[in-house]
Amino acid sequence: MKILSYNVNGIRAAIKKGFLDWLQHASPDVICIQETKAQPEQLNAADFELAGYPYQYWFSAQKKGYSGVAIFCKNEPKHVAYGTGIESMDFEGRNVRVDFDEISIMSMYLPSGTNSERLGYKFNYMDEIQNYVTELRKEIPNLVVCGDYNICHQEIDIHNPKMKGVSGFLPEERAWIGGFIDSGFIDSFRHLNKEPDQYSWWSYRANSRANNKGWRLDYCMVSESLKDKIARAYILQEAKHSDHCPVGVEFKL
Repeated sequence: MKILSYNVNGIRAAIKKGFLDWLQHASPDVICIQETKAQPEQLNAADFELAGYPYQYWFSAQKKGYSGVAIFCKNEPKHVAYGTGIESMDFEGRNVRVDFDEISIMSMYLPSGTNSERLGYKFNYMDEIQNYVTELRKEIPNLVVCGDYNICHQEIDIHNPKMKGVSGFLPEERAWIGGFIDSGFIDSFRHLNKEPDQYSWWSYRANSRANNKGWRLDYCMVSESLKDKIARAYILQEAKHSDHCPVGVEFKL
């Protein structure tokens, strides 16, 4: 099974940049999308069907043009969970999950901490999603949580490790993602790749992408129960429909 995760920073804008042709060529079994910035009725479902994805599951924010997640599948899952049931998270459309027989996959969009108010919201979300996922794994042990975590875990994950006072690389954020991993997850990319300069997001400023001045904010976190089934994990930096790029993990199921 091939799973990709991609913060598209607006799916309608990404489509104008060739996203659907790319998706058809990349051909994952499941793709998790973050920051859709759209309601499903604003898009043509047939376009995704033609790309090979007849099963499309959207969980949009109440505020139009903001946030939102989706999952597209080649094969129909046995169950779909929209949101978490926790209103403080769900009104911004940040979680959707598909369950198959051997594996469950969540698309998650963790908030950014752009100012003090949003940073407080981010920390609250971090606490709530950790508790939610811990309880969920008692019922669904084989869980993959894909998405934009808006946090660099280690110094190797950011081009300038001296940026310690910036949200996304705060000590408290890094400690949280370390704790998330320690709760029973594997950072699938770092599990198989130890090289530096591997990023999934670049600022639009100062020619950052061309100079590879990036951050690794996007993860496919894999339950430890699936560790022996991980075949590949990678970052697809050549895909350029967003300020992020896709990340992927493949399993032998």
